[in-house]
Amino acid sequence: MAQIAGFWDVSIRLPHESVPMSVETDAHGRLYLPAELRAKYGDRFHIVEYEDRLELIPIADDPLSAVRDAAGDAFDGKSVAALKRDALEQAQQEATADLERARGLEDASE
Repeated sequence: MAQIAGFWDVSIRLPHESVPMSVETDAHGRLYLPAELRAKYGDRFHIVEYEDRLELIPIADDPLSAVRDAAGDAFDGKSVAALKRDALEQAQQEATADLERARGLEDASE
């Protein structure tokens, strides 16, 4: 990000958007999005900060409904306890795989 005459040049990349655009914040730090982007993505966004950029992630009007739509019927008929158990097992498998991969990299470098 570059500060130009009191304004920050902020590149915005929206999900599935192939061409980044640039906008500037005003003296109060407000960021103005074109009407067509607001119509397409809404008026509320999560701001995700990385070392070299910011990303705006649209927030659905009904976030819970959006999660249900995205997940479909994947969780139907499962208890909260079963979902937690499945998530823990998945996390443990991923952590084990990551450790094995890291160990393999260490062995290869020796």
